[in-house]
Amino acid sequence: MAIGNPLSNAALRGSAIVAVWSSGFIGAELGARHAAPDTLLTWRCLVTAVVLLPWALRAATRLDRQEWIRQAVLSLLCQCLYLGGVFWAASAGVPAGTSALIAALQPALVFTAAVLLNAQRLQVRHLAGLVLGTAGVALTAAGDLRAGVSGVALLLPLLAMLALTAGTLLQQHWSAPPTPPLMQTLAVQAVFTAGFFTVYAAGAGHLTPPLTVGFWMAVAWSVAAGIGSYCLYYLVTARDGAARASVLLYLTPGATALWAVPMFGQPLRISTVLGLLISAGAVVLLGVGDDPDVSTDTNEGPEPAERPDDLPRQPRSTQRL
Repeated sequence: MAIGNPLSNAALRGSAIVAVWSSGFIGAELGARHAAPDTLLTWRCLVTAVVLLPWALRAATRLDRQEWIRQAVLSLLCQCLYLGGVFWAASAGVPAGTSALIAALQPALVFTAAVLLNAQRLQVRHLAGLVLGTAGVALTAAGDLRAGVSGVALLLPLLAMLALTAGTLLQQHWSAPPTPPLMQTLAVQAVFTAGFFTVYAAGAGHLTPPLTVGFWMAVAWSVAAGIGSYCLYYLVTARDGAARASVLLYLTPGATALWAVPMFGQPLRISTVLGLLISAGAVVLLGVGDDPDVSTDTNEGPEPAERPDDLPRQPRSTQRL
């Protein structure tokens, strides 16, 4: 009897994206136990660039100068600054669940900014959702501060999320067709990001990787999480719609916090649980993705399984690890 594709089931797709997306934050903390964040990021990005090299070579002959400049800017905001903030936060002791919670507010912030930039009316539920979301993060952060995490360290995932938001809004502004195929865009950004962190790590004297199994396991974990989360997000968006994809992302902080308990022995504090629940309420109020004019993604074109290198455009929310 033939076995069907497990990702053809919506529930399994949803479970897969929550698990893989959460694994990115776990990978950042796993790597922090073996090397400096710039060392880990350099080799994580170099391996990713090698894996995606065939698509990067195709992009080299298809993208014009303006598109290369745009991809360089998006790489700086959505990859270099975002990944740097998350990985340095893990190295500074910020729990994986806290970083995931702060990062998960990005689609809501993009949604609100899109409403304001398009001169649309901001409803009371949107304001209430933003207040709740901020309160959820603040409550979780307060618990981390009491547990000994520094305030400066907590600023790192926040700044990472703001950089990603700025990049996403720029990407929306530049999204008029024709846009590069999904895999080519991801490959080009991987090349830029690898170059950025290689130069940084070399200048800091952290380029040489440790010859340990744990380090290379963390690199492999981070590479798989980065590519897998991006592709799964597009798959869910294409098959199930942008609204479902956005809402599923808000399940990742809870999954990350639960995952970190057995892996790293991190306590699941009451403040963390309450913060996650409050932020979940913010999602319901904000209704991210319920307005097709300002949603964080599009739902266009053929399914990825049919034409893997000719996807019509990349998802507008580029958050990924």
